[in-house]
Amino acid sequence: MTRSVRVLGPAALVAVALVATIAGLAYGGGAEPYPIQDPGPVARWGVPVAKLFVNLGAAGMIGALVLALWALSPKQREFDLALDVAAASAAVLTVASAATGVLTFVLVTGAPFELSDRFGAQLGQFATSIELGQAWLATTLIAAAVTVLCFAVRNHTALVFVGVLAVVALVPMAQQGHAAGTAGHDEAVTALGLHLVFVSAWLGGLLTLVLLKSRLPGDRLAVVLARYSTVALVSFIVVAVSGYASAALRIGSWPQLSTGYGVLVLAKVAVLVALGLFGASQRRVMIARMARAGAPGSARPGSPADRVFWLLVVVELAFMGLASGLAAALARTATPVDEEASGGLARTPAELLTGEPLPPPPDGWRYLTEWSPDLLWLLACAFGIFFYLAGVRRLRRRGDAWPVYRTVLWVAGMLLLAWVTSGGVSAYEEYLFSAHMLAHMILTMGIPVLLVPGAPVTLAARAVRPRKDGSRGGREWILLAVHSRFAGIIANPIVAAVLFTGSLWIFYYSSLFRWTMEDHIGHTWMVVHFLITGYLFVQSLIGIDPVPYRLPYPFRLVLLLATMAFHAFFGLSIMMGTGLLLADWYGAMGWGTDALVDQQLGGGIAWSIGEIPTVALAITVAIQWSRSDAKETKRRDRHADRTGEAELEAYNAQLASLSARDGGNG
Repeated sequence: MTRSVRVLGPAALVAVALVATIAGLAYGGGAEPYPIQDPGPVARWGVPVAKLFVNLGAAGMIGALVLALWALSPKQREFDLALDVAAASAAVLTVASAATGVLTFVLVTGAPFELSDRFGAQLGQFATSIELGQAWLATTLIAAAVTVLCFAVRNHTALVFVGVLAVVALVPMAQQGHAAGTAGHDEAVTALGLHLVFVSAWLGGLLTLVLLKSRLPGDRLAVVLARYSTVALVSFIVVAVSGYASAALRIGSWPQLSTGYGVLVLAKVAVLVALGLFGASQRRVMIARMARAGAPGSARPGSPADRVFWLLVVVELAFMGLASGLAAALARTATPVDEEASGGLARTPAELLTGEPLPPPPDGWRYLTEWSPDLLWLLACAFGIFFYLAGVRRLRRRGDAWPVYRTVLWVAGMLLLAWVTSGGVSAYEEYLFSAHMLAHMILTMGIPVLLVPGAPVTLAARAVRPRKDGSRGGREWILLAVHSRFAGIIANPIVAAVLFTGSLWIFYYSSLFRWTMEDHIGHTWMVVHFLITGYLFVQSLIGIDPVPYRLPYPFRLVLLLATMAFHAFFGLSIMMGTGLLLADWYGAMGWGTDALVDQQLGGGIAWSIGEIPTVALAITVAIQWSRSDAKETKRRDRHADRTGEAELEAYNAQLASLSARDGGNG
């Protein structure tokens, strides 16, 4: 049974995926001949088929790495085998992405494939000078690097960086998907990127489990499956949400669901629902039964219940293959929204720069009601609230206390983060420097003041069950990161203060500022950077979570005042400045307002609004200082009561002895 499952599962996945790709292309017209300069059937059919294997290779690579990092133990043979699966999948991705790059060149240029110097030179120019070719070259090179690293690296911690590199391999694919030239480009890239990553973790994780079946005895299999089930549940939610966002951008309106593209989308939705039902049955029935009996249905592998379980896994892989094939076909099928028409002609300077039309003129009400959703941060905030509340609930159920104010502050901080990244501030920050600076101040000072008192590390350490098999779950990875040498350096109060203030000047007076405006990845980096530097600084002042070193309270106040003085000076320098930062960006939006005046307003925001959290921090430090003194006084009083003030009596006796000796000498 073991050997047949290991062969039948991947075979069903690939076979159904190929059939679904061909059927989807035939129905949606994705491989129809071009009216002018047709590249031929090999390129028209070859590109989507090659991209199918790109997706499957990426899934195996990321899914196996996620399973190794999250569910498997380095003490067991299962860990090394999972890395072998990741390496083999990365090799498939390398070959498939290289083939896709060559076939894409033939498809877009119409040049016939031939083994000649001329064809090689043209292909080389396409891969190094054209954005589309560069994307496939980057994917190929990164996948090749991951292939080598999966064989060479076996250190559990170092594999995190290999996993990050594997995810980076999907970034060029996300940036070249449908809607690359439309309004809503950033939303499309984010949705597609999330879709690719979490589909890969979901599909690749299940495929890896099938291939590792012989190395996982019944009791061990139940544990690993339960951990994978958590990954699959999170992946299902993200895939469903990101898939809906992508479809909404590409379809445009409900009547367009009757088009070929729309019907394929509906078919993919039906497959996703079926996969959700498979996951629910797996989590609610099969894993629970295995946990009770120590094997699928009974303690004996090969039992009828065991065969039923693995048959369901093979069928689930077949459905995943169907979804993968439909996705490959959709990538080549024309969308109902005319992408070139919507994004090719810019009507205003703002559209030329940002790809989006100018929003309505801003006012206080619009800052509260405008909506510019960033799916990445909306999902991050939703999961942040959910897992925090789940941790609090677990503590309460076992009778442990957790202060209500911590929960309230954490939820408030997450909601504020969601608003800053997806609300009115986000809608205007690309067009107005003042809105950008408001977002910066809230990200770096307002949100950390709410999140830090929530003590998420302390909550995770108390609520998440520790692993005892050598694998690493959420608790182990969080504590490892907090107690690492790198964290000890950046969490040092002096270093945190330097990062907090120094990054202001470096960011705004270097090319980093332009990068974050022009590139969505740069914008995401900016949000992460502001959050982390602000969080580290606030943590060094009022944090509850463990850190390697804390300054005494008087020095904390001195550090706060000194840091805020630099911060205020930065705001004043922008207020008094007479030259525009990014003059060809903020000065060319076409608002009809003075961009320099708006920039000076942004400096005023940095100087004034940035001081409000400073006051809150100073008050909090003072209160903590007072409580610390009160606790120390109570501790000394209790010690004196226990010892009968022996220390005081000994001190008085010592003074008396010194006095008598001095008197005798006199």
